[in-house]
Amino acid sequence: MLRELRRRWRSYKYRFVPWLALNLRRQRRTLRYVPESSQDKIIADEDVFETLLKTFKALFINDLSRQADILALLPEVKCQYLELLSVEQKQSEVKSCNHQGHHVFSPEEVLFNTLGFTVSRDRSSLVSAGTGVFVTRGFVPRGTVVSMYPGTVYRKHEPIFFQSLGNPFIFRCIDGVLIDGNDKGLSRSVYRSCSRRDQLGPFQMSDESWLTATLQNPLAVGQYVNNCSHEKSANVCYQEFDVPGHFPVELKQYLPNIVYSHDIESHLRCVVLVTLRDIKQGEELFSNYYTVVS
Repeated sequence: MLRELRRRWRSYKYRFVPWLALNLRRQRRTLRYVPESSQDKIIADEDVFETLLKTFKALFINDLSRQADILALLPEVKCQYLELLSVEQKQSEVKSCNHQGHHVFSPEEVLFNTLGFTVSRDRSSLVSAGTGVFVTRGFVPRGTVVSMYPGTVYRKHEPIFFQSLGNPFIFRCIDGVLIDGNDKGLSRSVYRSCSRRDQLGPFQMSDESWLTATLQNPLAVGQYVNNCSHEKSANVCYQEFDVPGHFPVELKQYLPNIVYSHDIESHLRCVVLVTLRDIKQGEELFSNYYTVVS
C-alpha cells in the first residue's frame, strides 16, 4: 500500500504547486529561465517547419506505394512526388550501381538518411527513471529538432481531469495549453477517437502509430525524455510550434498531435525537442521539465 502511494506521489508531485514552490530553489540547475514567453525559442519556427517538412516528405516518398488513394485526389502533388522519387532513385543507383525498383526503408532508416541520426526508447541511465530516449545512431548537431512530444492537445477550458489522474505525461505549454502524451488507458482512447473524427476520406489529420510499438514517425518519442539531474545536465529543450495552415495535407498523417475539440480556426499546437549542444551516438536525451518565465 505504502509502496503504491509513493509511486503515485512520484508521478504527481510535479503538478502539486506547493511542492514545486518549495523545491524550485533546490533544483536551480534543473530549471530553464527565459526572459519572457515570446523568447522561448531555441531555433526559428521556420527551421522547425523545414525540418518536419523534409522528414515527412521523405517518409511519404518511402511509403509511396500505400499513398495511391491520396495521390489520386491530388494530381499536381502526385507529379511532384514522382519527380522527387525519380531523382532519389537515380541518386541511389549512382551510389549502389543497383538498377532494381524502389527500395522501401524502415522509418528509422528514413530518418537517418534524411537527418543523419535515429532516436529510440530504451531503459534510462537514471536510476528508477524507467524508459528514456537515446540517440541510437549517427550524430545530432546543436540546434536540431531531435524529437516531438505526441498527444492530444487541450486548451485551457477543455476537460482533462480524468485523463490526468495518475498520468505523468501531461505537458503544460507556457500559454496554458496542455498536451496529453500518455499512450495508455483513457488518454489512448481519447486520442484515437479525436484522430478518427478528423479523418477526411483517405486523408489522416494525425498519426496514431505513436500509440503502438511500431512508429510511423520515428521522432514521436518525446514524452519519454527524462528530466535532467545534477549529474545529467539538459541537452535538449522543449519548443512550442503552431502548425501553419498551409502545411501539406498529405503530410499531416505524420503529425503525432490532434486537438481535443475540433476547431478549424485554431492552429495545431506541437512541441518539438531541440538540441542544446552536439549529441553523439549512445547518449541519452535529457530535458528541463521546468521553464521559469521571468
